Amino acid sequence: MLRRLLGLLFVFGLFAGEADAQDRPLRVLYLSQSVGFVHETVRRPSDGLAPSERALQAMARDSGAFTVELTQDARDITPARLADLDVLVFSTTGALPIDQPTWATIVAWIDRGRGGFVGVHSAADTALDFEGGRQVYVDLIGGLFDGHPWTQGTPIRLANLEPGHPLTAMWAAVTDYAEEIYQYSGFEPGRVRVLQALDMTAGPLRRPYPVPVTWVRQVGQGRLFYTNLGHTPSTWDDPRFRRQIVEAIRWTGGRTEAAAAPNPTVQDAAALAAFAAVEGLSPAASPADPAATAAAVRDLQRLHPDKHDGDPTAWDQAVARIRASFR
Repeated sequence: MLRRLLGLLFVFGLFAGEADAQDRPLRVLYLSQSVGFVHETVRRPSDGLAPSERALQAMARDSGAFTVELTQDARDITPARLADLDVLVFSTTGALPIDQPTWATIVAWIDRGRGGFVGVHSAADTALDFEGGRQVYVDLIGGLFDGHPWTQGTPIRLANLEPGHPLTAMWAAVTDYAEEIYQYSGFEPGRVRVLQALDMTAGPLRRPYPVPVTWVRQVGQGRLFYTNLGHTPSTWDDPRFRRQIVEAIRWTGGRTEAAAAPNPTVQDAAALAAFAAVEGLSPAASPADPAATAAAVRDLQRLHPDKHDGDPTAWDQAVARIRASFR
């Protein structure tokens, strides 16, 4: 009888511990180290914190959802430190001083559902300082900086591909904005769920291929969120962006639920819509094989004349083939 009572008390203690863990604020470590280009959002003045650091502190205070520690040295991320964290937030550039064993520990920490990862803007312009570090980093985050045709202040239109999703519900179906927008290499639509993308029906610079802006993915039992937004301090001050980051932290920290399964069909439709809009095709036009045509549309990024010393030959041929596939 005593053994049974002790067993019940043990189980009750486990449930109580889990409940306490769910009630406490999430523990966040924000890394804003610049090994490459230094964004104004992460530049610390001589007497204080960077704009993004102050913004994240305000988000923590106002939401009550998390506490945040700040660092600009990736060497602060150790296995012992991870044991006391729930979410890592990166706004970084260049090859971070993280060695291979430490990175393996970070990925395992996420994969086992012990922690989550939030990447902001230049987190996609980041690598790791060991051989093969760039590729394993891309394998986690889902894409690598491949230029930013949309430079700081360029008017853009954001399309919300899932307005009902908890991580994009704070944004309208379309939003006219001004931001620096990346395009990516190593991006695989079948691995991520894209939530926001450029709307190529508007803006002074339009390309006939898709440009994802925000995505999520499941990493084993853990979660990853990435958004290209966050280049300028004004974005960090935007209430919609702040709410999105708070919700991303809550979701990656396991406090909320949201769909994360890849949505390649939605992404294919966005790719075809981008091509049709820029090339002046009828919105009713569609290719015989949407998936194959969408893949060809994505490949246009690699063929753009800017990447071939201004030579438009391959680009023009590919665009003509894609146009011919629409009916």
